[in-house]
Amino acid sequence: MSNSDLTKPPVSDEVAEEPAVAAPPPAADAIVAVDPRLLIREQGLAGYLTEFKRRIHSGDLGSMPVIVALILIWGIFQGLNSTFLSANNLSTIAFNVVGTGMIAVGIVFVLLLGEIDLSVSYVSGLAGAVFAVLSVYHGFPEPLALVLGILTGAAIGALQGFFFAKVGVPAFVVTLAGFLAWNGAMLWVLGKNGTINLKANGLLYNLYNYTFTDVAYAYGLAVVAVLVYLGSSLWQASRRRQAGVPFRPLTDIVVKTVLLAVVSFAAAAVLNQADGLPLCLLLFLVVVIGLDLVLRRTTYGRQIFAVGGGIEAARRAGINVAWIRISVFMLAGTMAAIGGMFLAGQVNSAQSTQGGGNTLMNAIAAAVIGGTSLFGGRGKTWSALLGALVIVSIQQGMYILNLNTAIQYMITGAVLLAAVVVDSVSRRTQKASGRA
Repeated sequence: MSNSDLTKPPVSDEVAEEPAVAAPPPAADAIVAVDPRLLIREQGLAGYLTEFKRRIHSGDLGSMPVIVALILIWGIFQGLNSTFLSANNLSTIAFNVVGTGMIAVGIVFVLLLGEIDLSVSYVSGLAGAVFAVLSVYHGFPEPLALVLGILTGAAIGALQGFFFAKVGVPAFVVTLAGFLAWNGAMLWVLGKNGTINLKANGLLYNLYNYTFTDVAYAYGLAVVAVLVYLGSSLWQASRRRQAGVPFRPLTDIVVKTVLLAVVSFAAAAVLNQADGLPLCLLLFLVVVIGLDLVLRRTTYGRQIFAVGGGIEAARRAGINVAWIRISVFMLAGTMAAIGGMFLAGQVNSAQSTQGGGNTLMNAIAAAVIGGTSLFGGRGKTWSALLGALVIVSIQQGMYILNLNTAIQYMITGAVLLAAVVVDSVSRRTQKASGRA
């Protein structure tokens, strides 16, 4: 053994424990992910600001961008023409939102899967043509013809969903083929004339044009909306309190209820200054709210989000992925058919041009502009309403200003691109913050 070996300290069998290194203190501007209900209950107004900063930093923008865009669009057009925010013009916007919005609701469900449906425009046209042929040429009762027209859309959606989910054909290809095929089917059903005029003051005409002129209807709907929201919020807070989990404080519920009341009664006042509450708008709101509850409150809705978030993970969790896909495309076809009925009622005829033009682009743009992600897994039915409001507001503003249709297309395209950019940036921010 050398002298150098003798000078070395003896080696212990136990590994020497390294001194613990203290974790660096969090940055002063770091936002800790805390349940917003706790923040608001414990910090009050400061909790709102903290939650707002957290959502901005994490890319969880929600509907804020489209609401800001809608306010800017209305402000610009009002500055250019003082009649834009008049009661009559806003009532016209409310009518025109319905047809596109109904189709866009179905698109929202498809986008939640991370897929696309390019056939919905001509599915809507074919459904309207089926209704017209059955009711006008074959003497079917209009309610029965309406049901059969809607079932046509559902059957088409199921067929396309089958080829996508079971055969494995990409949804883009299946629905692009449908875009061509259902256009041809619509032209074949309508025949040589290409137009079938519906009965004067018939079912579709009344579904679209009927209004509740008594002011009590619009204000009554506003009261019901506010009371239902307040009651459901208090009930959920009570259930969560009893379960010992974070719940929304009373002040938060009151603030949001007041905001809803202001918006609801302002909308009711505007509609009453015009022709009254449109039946088609009421039906559209019922569809949006009903399908929103399906998405947020049912197992089926959670499965749709799960499939959109990750197919393999959803399959391993025991979800029937094929059925979810087929049913979503069936729902999209159904909503396209319903939207087609309102579009036919708008002109009181079934025409060969229905479903053409910018119908498809407006429906997809409405869903995306409203906040539904093109990448799947994020969105809500209210996106269809907000996006359709943006699209129709641009169209109506251009019409009032008597501007060229080309400018309308360019502005709508720019708004759509901006929405997709916001979606992409938001998704990257969420990934960076570990929330995607």
